[in-house]
This record gives sequence, C-alpha cells and structure tokens, in this order.
Amino acid sequence: MIIKKIYASSVAKLNSCVHNGGGDDDTLALQAVLDLAKDENVGVHLVMDGAALISQLKVWSNTTIECVTKDCGFYQKDWTNDSMITNAVQDHYEIKARNISLLGGTYHQNGQHQEHDIHRDNLEWLSAANEGGNAQDTVFVVGLEFYGVENLLIRDVTLRDFRTFGILIGCFKNVTLDQVWLDLPYGTRGNQDGFHFWGPGQFLTVLNSGGRVGDDVINVGPDEWDCKSSITDVLIDGIVMDEGEQAVRLLSRKDGVLDRVTIRNVTGTYRSFGFYISPWFSEAMGNFRNIFIENVDMQALPKTYDYRDPFLFSIGGNIENLTLKNIRCHDSADNRVLIEMGLPFLMIMPDDDTPLVWPEPQKLRNVIIDGLTITEKADDPKDTKYIRIYDKVENLIMRNVVVIKDQAEENGELLHFGNQGSIENFVCENIHTKGLKTFANDETKIKNRF
Repeated sequence: MIIKKIYASSVAKLNSCVHNGGGDDDTLALQAVLDLAKDENVGVHLVMDGAALISQLKVWSNTTIECVTKDCGFYQKDWTNDSMITNAVQDHYEIKARNISLLGGTYHQNGQHQEHDIHRDNLEWLSAANEGGNAQDTVFVVGLEFYGVENLLIRDVTLRDFRTFGILIGCFKNVTLDQVWLDLPYGTRGNQDGFHFWGPGQFLTVLNSGGRVGDDVINVGPDEWDCKSSITDVLIDGIVMDEGEQAVRLLSRKDGVLDRVTIRNVTGTYRSFGFYISPWFSEAMGNFRNIFIENVDMQALPKTYDYRDPFLFSIGGNIENLTLKNIRCHDSADNRVLIEMGLPFLMIMPDDDTPLVWPEPQKLRNVIIDGLTITEKADDPKDTKYIRIYDKVENLIMRNVVVIKDQAEENGELLHFGNQGSIENFVCENIHTKGLKTFANDETKIKNRF
C-alpha cells in the first residue's frame, strides 16, 4: 500500500479560523485529497497545517487526518445541517470501513447555525425501533459520525459547539477515543451528548476525555435504535464533567446485551443525573450482564432537568452483576438520592405507596457496593434517603460504608424501601455512621441478613 502524505496548505486556502470561522470554502479541495483513498492500494495522511472552512468531509478506509496544533482544524459552514466528518462507505450491521484516525486539532461545528435534525431517505434501520409503525425520517445533526467501522482512533481532539451529539458511532469494532475534549462555549441546549454509541459493537475504549455537554457525556446503548444489537468489552477510564447535565448512560432496551463494561475515574461537576443503568424505553427490561464502576467523585450542582428527581445512580432492568466501588459523595446542592434501585423507566417517580407495574418483571440479581463515603457539613441538605429500593433485589452486598453528618441533629436514612422494595439476601460489612438517624426505614423488607 502507498501512503500519500499531503499538507492541506498545498491544495487549500486555509484562511478560516477554528474559533470564529470565515474564509473561503475548502471542502472540494480537501475532499479531492481524501478521495485518493478510494483506491484500496492507497492510504491518505492529510496534515492540516491551518484552519479550513468546510461543509462535510467523507473519509475512506486507511485515512489519517492530523492537525498540527489546536488552532488547526475545521469550522463548519452555516446551515450545512449535517455531520462534519463521516465515513464514505457506511453500514449499520457490517464493517465496511477500516483504519481511520483523527489526530489533534479543533473541530468546530458552528452549532448555533445548524439545524437540530434533518430529513434523510433510506432510514429503514431506524424504523425497526418504532414498533408502533411510525417510521423514523429524521436524524440528529451530529459532529462526527461513523457507521460500520473497524480500527477507529480519535485522539487529542477538541470538539466545539456541536449541535446535538458530539460523536456518534454505530456498528463498530476496536474504537478508541483518547483525550477528546467537549466544548460548548455558548451554553447547552439539550440532546448534546458527548459520545454516543450504538451496537453492534465490540472493543470500545474511552480514555481521559470529557467536558461540558447538554445531556450525557457518554451513552452506550447497544440496542437503543434497533432493539436487538449488543455491545461488549468496554473500557471507560478517566472522564471529566464540566457542569454537564448527566454523566454516563448505559442503556439496554430489549433483546440486545451490554456486557463486560468497566468504568473508572469519573470526576467533576454535574447538575441533574449521574449514572443511568436502565432500559429507558418501555418494551422490555434489557440485558445488563457484567458492569463494574470504580472511583466516582462528582459534585452535584443545582439540577436543571425537572421531569424527575435528581440522583447519582439509577439502576433498573435485568441486571446480572453490578459492582459500584469507591463512590464519594460530598458538597451536594440538594438531598438527592445517591443510589436508587428498581426504577427501570424514564418518567416514573413514584411515592412509597404507588404500585409499580412493568411490562415484565425485572431481575436485579447481584449488586455490590464496596466503598461508599458520604460526608455532610452542618449547612448541607438534611434528611436524605441515600439508597432507595423500589423493587426486589436478589442479592445486595454493602461493605466499607462511611456516613459522617456534622449536623445539629441526627437525620437521614441509609436504606429506604418503597412499597414493593425488598432484599432477598443482604450482606452488610464494615458500616460506620455518625449523625445518621436510621439505618433502614423498614428492616422487615430484608429477608435474609448476613
């Protein structure tokens, strides 16, 4: 294979700015370079040694786009209403593009001057999710978009003012995002996930990334759109939240599976919701096999979303094994629940006496909480129900839990059971509390305690 390394300044004007735009449209000149990789025996290494105004660029297999500095890269034209970069040959169930790298630079989508969503033809793959028969005929305008790709690397990239999802990747194998920063300098407007992944997919790695978002920093939803695909073997290590609305959503909607997921080292500030592990929709309970989350320390700011109460973790659906390790909670803006179990869907926010009716029973099999530290100052919110259990949990293990409340009177509950909440087998080790009023509101809800 021949690799053709071409400096953008040799073919394009590059008289734009990644911060403010302007200049001449370089799309055709740069696309001509990228199209050299249509030949299977040719690879392209495009070096961006300046800033280009573009509409959309399509990349082929064996393509690298490298930006020399953060002031090099791309600014999208007003009302392009499409992704900035996408793969030329796409498929939603088969790998058809390989070996694509985006290295360095700034990708500014100019989201203030892009539509939220657009009409596209041939969206049968999306229609599968609409079991009521209403075909999907619009899609979000996202920043970077790839379908049917293997060996995709996005490293040291700043994605600025993305209109909806910053990066959307579906049908993938071996994808790595490393040091990708999400920047919304003009505020958030909803549906602005940072990184959004759909199945089928395997081997996903996200490292040392994050920033400000208008929804989730990361959404891993294997069957969110087709109700059948799976994602396995996920490593997310080092996520920073900058006053984002939500942190991480793990979503298994129906027949697809989410398995072998490790999430570590999540920090920063968030407003409304921390971690959703839930089927979200109402067809079924999903399939969460083995999920491990470790080292979480996020400060809760005043909530923005008001359709339900805020939380740090919401856990629901069919969950085989879930481990939460080394979770630290302090300086909360309100008395939000830290961990709720047994609420699988979006809009339900019941009181203790509300009957919970699901389309099928959920199975919360094994939940381990190993290392939970809660500290509250004298003027922090009081009477928090830290762990709320709305439905049956088969096996709950809690160990190495510390609750320190430096308040005038004892208040709050470590465990709060709703009307249908219960624990079949409860293992409790090394629990230390100060200033907590009640360990559990109804200990008869615990069948076997060890």
